[in-house]
Amino acid sequence: MRLLLAFTLLALSFLPASAETFKTPQALIKALYAYDTAETPEDAPSPYQPFFSRGLKKLFQKDRDATGEGEVGAVDFDPVISGQDGEAKGIKLSPPILTGDRAELEVYFRNGTEKVTLYYTLVREGGGWKVDDIANQEGEFPWSLRDLLGGQ
Repeated sequence: MRLLLAFTLLALSFLPASAETFKTPQALIKALYAYDTAETPEDAPSPYQPFFSRGLKKLFQKDRDATGEGEVGAVDFDPVISGQDGEAKGIKLSPPILTGDRAELEVYFRNGTEKVTLYYTLVREGGGWKVDDIANQEGEFPWSLRDLLGGQ
């Protein structure tokens, strides 16, 4: 019973941010980069849960469930800035490429002295856009959230 109550309270804590519908890919990305991660409950699988697709949320939850107490999961950095710390400055977006209920776009910014280009895959869910994958294809260690989390 306590577990059910805790789960219900956790789910309710996501309602204000997750209930927001982003009508365009650009609106979603702008809100994502303006988001204060302190608003997300500390025990959430990712601080960006309100912006993620159902599929990406499931992958983060699966990783959280498989991660032992006190251990770090498969994603041990902030994927929105492609690093451990810092912040995105001078954010620019490419025009989205729309294919039905999917969109792809690039986000360019500086994190400190480093130039960063992230590749976003978005899906339309519940009447709005959600992040379905983030990838950094540059540098010594390219990555994709879905690949890191063992999903497709």
